[in-house]
Amino acid sequence: MKVGLSKLVMRQVPLSEFFDQAAGAGYECVELVMRQEGEITPKTPEDQLRRIVEQGRAKGLDVVSLTHSHLTGNLLDSGEAQERGIAETEVGLRAAAAMGLGCTLHTLGRLRADLFYDDAYANAFESLRRLAPTCERLKVSIAIEFIWNGFLFSPLEMRQLLDEVGSPRVGFYFDPGNMAVFQFPHHWVHILGRHVKMVHLKDWKGTALSGGWPPLLQGDVDYAAMNHELRAIGYDGPMISEVPPAVASLEQTAAAIRRIIAM
Repeated sequence: MKVGLSKLVMRQVPLSEFFDQAAGAGYECVELVMRQEGEITPKTPEDQLRRIVEQGRAKGLDVVSLTHSHLTGNLLDSGEAQERGIAETEVGLRAAAAMGLGCTLHTLGRLRADLFYDDAYANAFESLRRLAPTCERLKVSIAIEFIWNGFLFSPLEMRQLLDEVGSPRVGFYFDPGNMAVFQFPHHWVHILGRHVKMVHLKDWKGTALSGGWPPLLQGDVDYAAMNHELRAIGYDGPMISEVPPAVASLEQTAAAIRRIIAM
């Protein structure tokens, strides 16, 4: 397992400085972010994307993941919003392929009062089934992260969707700090099993109505139980911090990740 850092927690920091800080703090790999504006966008040329990867490698950092943070569409919706979401996702997948990455992070989209849950589920299934051939052709995975968007709150539900899509390139992005608010995170690893593609690391302290994300190892997540389940499914990929430097220094979080990996 490698110690990683997501650019999601350092959004305003230029890439060159991000690489410098990550390398200086002892990280081994990083996750980058595609946005509508910035240093990595849907319009960034492939040769520039490859130079960014080389820039990281020059600092001793492997780029291992890219987030679809550029999306304006919605894979949970139908019609124009769904079509835009699919097209934008394909742009992100092609960028990841150009960078030599094997995984991208996706959150599917947003519910609305007039978008019923069962329709959203059907739309998500259709969207992912349509995207799966592109993922397989490019050899780049979509990993869906459970977030607080009101959708797929159960590991059984997440597994059902991924089983129905039926592609080895459409899987799950595990973040224990997101479900510790409601459930026991290691249950998700146990139930999702082979679908786990990548791991974010956050902690959680408190209840669903009152709590927050503290430094790693200072919350309620049972990392030993989590590691037991990750090892049971054969996961040996990156452990990527999503802890902002304002919560704990980059050095403190890297050291905590190493302690978690050793559990």
